[in-house]
Amino acid sequence: MRLLTTKHPALATFGLLFGATAWGIIWYPYRLLDQAGISGVTASLATYAVAVVLGGLLFRQGWRKVFVHPATMLPLALAAGWTNLSYVLAVIDGEVMRVLLLFYLSPLWTLLLARLLLDEPTSRRGVFVIALSLTGAFVMLWRPEHGLPLPQNAAEWLGFSSGVCFALTNVLTRRATHLSLEAKSFAIWAGVAVLALLLLPFVSTAIPEPPRINSSHWLLMLGLGIIIMVTTLLVQYGVTHTRVTRASVIFLFELVVASISSYLLAGEVLTAHEWIGGTMIVAATLFAPHGED
Repeated sequence: MRLLTTKHPALATFGLLFGATAWGIIWYPYRLLDQAGISGVTASLATYAVAVVLGGLLFRQGWRKVFVHPATMLPLALAAGWTNLSYVLAVIDGEVMRVLLLFYLSPLWTLLLARLLLDEPTSRRGVFVIALSLTGAFVMLWRPEHGLPLPQNAAEWLGFSSGVCFALTNVLTRRATHLSLEAKSFAIWAGVAVLALLLLPFVSTAIPEPPRINSSHWLLMLGLGIIIMVTTLLVQYGVTHTRVTRASVIFLFELVVASISSYLLAGEVLTAHEWIGGTMIVAATLFAPHGED
């Protein structure tokens, strides 16, 4: 793990793009699990429990530091836990395009939180890049018939709150420079698992009927847990060594991946405005200011 303890700008960017790619595809297996009778809360509990167990075995020093630095770990765990859990629930229960649009207002919250909590200056180029990326997101996702991008139901409020907590998670990660990558990652896995466990009693289909769950579903959840573990480690590395305002722009690449994956996996047609918006997001990613600073 020595590679992850030193700064490698290319690896940091790769970690962020890997995370955006993973989350641009991960909606599909969670949707399959939901169709099999495994709710988003139950599936999140199972997949993040895998990450907690495997991460705990592989990075023992990481989870021990959760108890040594509770003042730092608890806010990170809660923010990251709600980010991931509410995102899954929102995508399953709501209109995906509106949920994503509300979620990807996160660069705005990142800009404000980075200035407030990190005193991170934002150049004119940075403001331009964020504006370009958000415009690309709006071009991709906004539909006139849906009205203004304001939350209108529970799923959309979940998507909106997930985006706010996503920005807060990235800022808290960047701020916790005294903690190891493994410790911050473990806090995130544990945060999702604990919140899902607390919500489990309020889910009507918390425990699926055994006949409906087969070995492929168990293997899918195991695989998701492993992917989540790897993705979290890479994303945490990327956020730690990248300005959070730039990281928030790179994360918008998920919209491009989601559009392509929905075309390949769900047969959805890529429209002209999705191509235009995706191009704007990719351009913003390329123009985003480099360097850790």
